Formats: sequence, C-alpha cells, structure tokens
Amino acid sequence: MSAPPGDLLAGLTSSLPARERLGEGAWLLRGFVSSSEAALLEAARAVAAQSAFRRTSTRSGGTLSVAMTNCGILGWVSDARGYRYDRLDPLSGQPWPAMPALFGSVAGRAASAAGYAGFAPAACLVNRYEARTKLSLHQDRDELDLAAPIVSVSLGLPATFLFGGQERRDPTVRVRVESGDVVVWGGASRLAYHGVAPLAAGEHRLAGACRINLTFRKVALCPGALCSGGRMDG
Repeated sequence: MSAPPGDLLAGLTSSLPARERLGEGAWLLRGFVSSSEAALLEAARAVAAQSAFRRTSTRSGGTLSVAMTNCGILGWVSDARGYRYDRLDPLSGQPWPAMPALFGSVAGRAASAAGYAGFAPAACLVNRYEARTKLSLHQDRDELDLAAPIVSVSLGLPATFLFGGQERRDPTVRVRVESGDVVVWGGASRLAYHGVAPLAAGEHRLAGACRINLTFRKVALCPGALCSGGRMDG
C-alpha cells in the first residue's frame, strides 16, 4: 500500500532547498520532490494506464514531438481545432483520470514555497519526453485564470529548461533541471515564454529512457466547460 501524501512529503517544508530566481515571480526549487520521485512516477503511470500517452496534432497541422496525457477535472487538448481545456479525453470520450492526491499536495506545497499560497490545480498535463524530443517556446495562456501560477515538476532524465520574457524574441535563460526539481512561475512572469531544449539520450534509474513532466494549472471554467485559445508548437 502506498504511503499517504502527507507521509511522502514529510520534512519538505522544514528543509526547503534554496530558491533560484529565474525572473520576477519565477523560481526554481532544487530537489523539492526528490524524496517522492518513485511515488510520483508510479502515480503518473497509473494516469497513463487510464488515459494513454499520445502525440497530438497542432493547429498549424504539425504534431507535437512530446507525448502527453492529462488528469484532473479538465485536460489540455491540442488538435486541428486549436488548443483548449475539455472535461473529456477525446480518445475515450470519458472524463480524464482523477488527479492523484499526491499530485495536488506537491503542487500546493511547491506553489507556497515560491510565494503563491492557496494554489489548488484543476488540471495536470503529463508530458513524456524521449531522446531528441522538445517543446518549442510558448506561453501558457489557455487557462483564463492568470492570477494563479504554473507549477512544473521534473522527473526522470535531466533537461534544459528555457525561460524567457513576454515576447518570443526576448532573451531566454537556459537552466538544467534534474529529477525532483520544480519550477514555479506567476505574477509578472505568468505569461513568460518557456520551453524545453531537445532531450539528450540517457537512462534514469526510475524513469528509464525518458523524462516525465507534470505541469499543474488552475483553469477558469468557460460556458460549456470548454476553454479555447493559446498557442503551442512542438
């Protein structure tokens, strides 16, 4: 039986790692969930067993190189119609898997450590990166509730996280993120462009030959529970 989230996260708040500032309101929390890597990966695999990883189409007609799935009351969807949140997995027609309790605990504690108390995500986008896959610079602006931060948890292989400004042409900071690191951004940096450089091949002791990224978001519901907008190309 898995330990409850409180046990898995015990001690985190009393021994928080130093925060590395990426921008105004944007922080890298080194090793914040290192002690919970195995449990988080197990929970991510359980989500994928219900709603399989898939490479989705983009509005421009391409395909994202990163495989994805979702959990929570809403899931982020990409296809020829655009980018939006939906209550249903388009592959199954069923609701997305419920968000594991551990996910919500991690997201809330990380947000609080970065100065954003009371964060309660409605959606978690689970991305699987394999060798040479990447995520182009983009903004997370489909959520409508831009007062809440974005919380991004890295698991598995290390990656180079790119963090820029409000315009795509702004300079970007290149930061190596390891398994267990968490990046949180909001406030003045909430709409900062960000992405992931092509992943280097490797083998992680728990995740294998991939990187799993959990991105937690608070989403304002639209009429019909369908939100649209934003842009992402992979």
